[in-house]
Parts: sequence; structure tokens; C-alpha cells
Amino acid sequence: MTEELTDLTISEALLGLESGDFSARELVEAHISAMERAKALNLFITETAEMALASSDMCDSRRRKSKAGVLDGIPIVVKDLFATENIVTTAGSKMLERYVPPYESTVTKKLWSSGAVMLGKANLDEFAMGSSNETSFFGPVENPWRSNEGDYQFVPGGSSGGSAGAVSARVAMGATGTDTGGSIRQPASFCGVVGLKPTYGRCSRWGIIAFASSLDQAGPITRTVRDAAIMLGVMAGYDSKDSTSVNLPVPDYTGALTGDIRGLRIGIPAEYGLEGLSNEINALWKKGIEWLKEAGAITVPVELPHTHYALPAYYIVAPAEASSNLARYDGVRYGLRVEGDSVQDMYEKTRTEGFGAEVRRRIMIGTYVLSAGYYDAYYLKAQKVRTLIKQDFTNVFSSVDALITPTAPTAAFRFGERSNDPISMYQNDVFTVPASLAGLPGISVPVGLTSGGLPLGLQIIGKPFDEESVLKIADAIEALAEFSSRPQTWWLDKSDNGSPTV
Repeated sequence: MTEELTDLTISEALLGLESGDFSARELVEAHISAMERAKALNLFITETAEMALASSDMCDSRRRKSKAGVLDGIPIVVKDLFATENIVTTAGSKMLERYVPPYESTVTKKLWSSGAVMLGKANLDEFAMGSSNETSFFGPVENPWRSNEGDYQFVPGGSSGGSAGAVSARVAMGATGTDTGGSIRQPASFCGVVGLKPTYGRCSRWGIIAFASSLDQAGPITRTVRDAAIMLGVMAGYDSKDSTSVNLPVPDYTGALTGDIRGLRIGIPAEYGLEGLSNEINALWKKGIEWLKEAGAITVPVELPHTHYALPAYYIVAPAEASSNLARYDGVRYGLRVEGDSVQDMYEKTRTEGFGAEVRRRIMIGTYVLSAGYYDAYYLKAQKVRTLIKQDFTNVFSSVDALITPTAPTAAFRFGERSNDPISMYQNDVFTVPASLAGLPGISVPVGLTSGGLPLGLQIIGKPFDEESVLKIADAIEALAEFSSRPQTWWLDKSDNGSPTV
């Protein structure tokens, strides 16, 4: 019964809870058991099993009184970038190792109000800076998938690797992630799950520890497109506490999943056919295009001429904003403090010890491009390029409804394979960064496996605030791809890694 419950999707679990096939407590207990068995994956920074059980009893009580919320009783995990009141929130960094927020992020508050149950805080790249989940102070997350070509350890992608890994390993039914340059979509592709980045401004950023404020956006990671629609319906909405939150009605996302995409025009951007793109990914992309035609959509070749400038522009804009946002971690107000002989010495020692290598690298890049004499040469030019990229999308969306592209240029790679090559690591974001710079919605859907047995995803990019079309097209792709593969539970025999509990 336990394994059967953890195999359910969110929509299936809600039906089972409503019909009384099982209780919220039974559902949560099954996932806590799965969480205990998956310690070797290092998915969590903080586990909240006792709180989850108490919450599940409240869910059962509400359901008996016919007062259940949209997600009542559904066990989820929260990326440890979202502030959770009275629960340690670390951002995967030593700098915030013991930080306990006195407030709740808007997105998680919405989830708890809907009845969702938190199993714990998911591991992530430090301050969301990474594409492999190897930069966390609390150790790397291991991808639940293994290759059939050898017993290698693979990264889950980043920075939302813990969230994607937990959903893939059937430890949680859904998870929150954040996407700055692809940190929801890329790990979703690597872990064989669905990852949705909404339009910038659709979900509140209030209470999310900032990386790059003009790019960060919260979104759901689930095992099906329908589940992503259900979660987004709860997470989205205007928030007066976030000046970038857009005051628009939240549509009925699940109602958009009609299965009918006949007549929709889907663009195929030539610039995403990069030289060196693997034959397997290219073949799946072509298959995805054929699936859309089969479903009655019209595919149209399009051009996004400034796409190849997106990655360098992103790696100027994002570090610049990060250097500004992370200036607050100085050992004075909260977080780590390393005493020194003077205030300046204390600053230097605190930031040297508190930040990992990748965070320090991005802070230095950001500080450099914002410095006198280089601001115009780098940061200002990058912002101009960003405007051109956004205009490219605007031009294309005057004639098509959405775009289909690969999510990532590769499948999951091995631990350590790119750790010493930042440029190679950054290249993983090449297909996800353009939509981030333009603030557009995008979703990754698992569609197949490599010859080695690792998952691959396709990405749908849509118009601003048109998540309905993005979800509708993704739902059609999902139905035609019939992706039912799942990772083998090799981790059951591994030892406990000692994750902390609350």
C-alpha cells in the first residue's frame, strides 16, 4: 500500500482522498517512509516529518467537515530558498546555516492555506547558483536515475536539484522550485519530471531569498502537467508586498487542459539547433514537432536572431544583481559572523568563510561589471542585449502561439564532470536562459530516454502570462510521448546520510 500511495500523482491522490480510499495521514506516512529510505540521495537539508504528520491530521479533520482545500493532504517539499516561519532556511549556504525566519514566504503561505503538507526543505545549489546541485554547503544531491552503461553517479541539475530529485524518486508528490536562468526546467529535464517557470511576476517573490531580482521566479515541479497546473493555480496571484507582482486574475489552469491544440501555431526557432547538439536530443525535438502536427497544431519555422547573445548577457546581468543582493550578508544583522580585528576584517572573514567558491565567483564577476569604467562596457550593453532578446520574442509571438525547443543540450552528466569548467557548466542553461531574460513562461516535459537510459525533456515557451497555452501544449506532448519510465530504487540499500530533522 505504501509504494502504491507514493506512485500516485497529485490529481490521483486528491481523488483518492475525496473518495475515502485512504487518509491524508496514510498518504503522508507513506511519503515519510519513502523519505527515510532515500537518505542516500541527500535530497533534504531539513526534514519536518513530525510537523507533516500533525498537519495531515488537520487535513483529515477538514475533509470530514467538507472544508478541504485545493491541495489538502498533498505532501510536498519546499526548496530551501523559500522563507518558512520558525523553520531553518539556509539557501544551501553556510552563511545562513542557522537562520530561522520570523515570517513565511507568500508562495508557501498560499500552499499551506490550500492544505498542502510540507515534508521538509529541499537541498539546492548555494543561493541557487549552479546547474548541477554540487555547490550546496550541505553536500551534493544525487540524481535518482542511473545509466545502464555503468554504475555512475549523476547530477540532478540545478539549482532546484533537491526538489526535482524528490519528485522523481517518489519521495514527494510535488515541490516548489525557483527559476532564474533555468533552475526549474533544467533539473526537471535531468530527473524526468515536469518543471514549470511561470511568467515573471505571476508568482510573488516575497520571502524568497534573492539571487537576481529581475529574473527570479517561483514555480512547481511535479510528475505530470496536470499536477503542475493544480499547484500553479495555488501558488500564483498578486501580492502587494512584491512590487514586481502583477495584478492579474489567476486563470483556471486545469480547465485549459482540454487536449485540443488544433490550429495552434507553434514556432520552431532555428537558433536552438546548436552545432554539436546531440543526435538523441535533436531526434526527440523532431519527434516532438511531429507529435504537435499529429495533434493538429501548425508548426512554423521562426527566427530569434539575438539568441546566441543570451547566455553571455545573462552571466553579466545575473551576477551583477547577485553581488548587490548578497551584500547584505556581512555578519552584522543576521546569519554567520566570523569575528575579526576590525569591522572590515570581520566583513572579509565572514564573507570568505560563509560563501562557497561559485557564489564568490559570481559576486566578483558582478562587482566587476558594475564597477566604474566597466558599467557601460558590460552591464549596460548586457541590458541592451536583453531588450533585443525580448523584442525578438515579441516579434515571433505576433505570428505564433508558442515555441518548442529542447530543454537542455545534454542529459544529466556525472558528478565532478564539469565542476572545474564553469563555462561548460554555464552552457547547460543555453536553451532556458533566453525565456528567463524575456520574463516568459516555460515548461519542461519528459519525453524520452537516451541510449544510456537517462531522461530528456522538451521545452514549451509561451507568451507573457499565457501559461494556459503553455500547459495545454505541454499536456498534449505528454499524452503523445507516453513517458512512463521511472528511476530504479537503487538507493534503498545505501546508508543514512544524517539529514537533520525538525
